[in-house]
This record gives sequence, C-alpha cells and structure tokens, in this order.
Amino acid sequence: MTTHSQLAHSLGQELQTRQWKLATAESCTGGWVSQVITEIAGSSTWFDRGFVTYSNQAKQEMLNVSEITLQQHGAVSEATVLAMANGAIQNSQAQASIAISGIAGPSGGTPDKPVGTVWIAWAVKDKVQAQCFHFQGNRQQVRHHAVTAALQNLTQFIIHNS
Repeated sequence: MTTHSQLAHSLGQELQTRQWKLATAESCTGGWVSQVITEIAGSSTWFDRGFVTYSNQAKQEMLNVSEITLQQHGAVSEATVLAMANGAIQNSQAQASIAISGIAGPSGGTPDKPVGTVWIAWAVKDKVQAQCFHFQGNRQQVRHHAVTAALQNLTQFIIHNS
C-alpha cells in the first residue's frame, strides 16, 4: 500500500466514524487527491465530490471564489484556498474539505511565490485553516508532496476540530 493510499484510508476512517463526507477543491494537483481517494473501494460512503478548478474562472464559477480575492491575492494565496475550501463545502454535501493551489513548475514562479509554493486549506464544518508549503523537486514531486500534506493534515485537522 502506498503512502497516499495509507493516508487516504486513515482519512476515510475518521470521516466514516463521524458519518461525514469530503469534498476536494484542487488546482495544481489536478484531481490527484480525488483519484487517490476513489481508488479505495467503498470510498463513495465518505467522498462526495471533487472540484478541479485550474483556471481562475473555474474557481469563481464552481467554488464562489471572488474575483476581487483573485485579483488582490492571486490564485496561489491563503485567501484563495480558504475561499476554495469553504466553496467546496457550500457546493456539496460534505462536512469536510481540502483545497490546494500552488506553483508546481517548472515555470510560473516569482520572487514572492517561487516554484514549489503551495497553499493548502482544510475545512471542517465552520472551521477552516490554511498553510503555505515550499516543496522542493520537479513538477511531479511538488504535486506529490502537496497530495501527501493535504491528506495528512486534513486527518489531523478533523481529529483536533470535531
């Protein structure tokens, strides 16, 4: 069993214990978190839906991220992933969500937001938290680290906030 699979199983157990469902809102990971989750037989009991919102327009239309938030803070920001996490819950049957937006590279980085910068947010009902990560490696490695951090930290967030 891979690390991602183990983390997804643990997350699923925490969600099932509470009879909660999960929604994901992914940008730079392109649905990878959802894919890891849906590889698990029976995950339909605790996984409601995944939003892949790669463009700013998709973030606005599918997750209610405001145009002002995107203009003022950018797609890779605390404000955006917090809005994505809340939007995923508001637009689903879920009680918990993960939101990810980052710069996986090899291009797109800036001095303020270099390649490897990834913001991840976790929401549980009315509680939401975000964290910025700076992952090393190529595009695939940055995305892999983001999936790992998202799954691992949501499980801990659920345990400490429910």
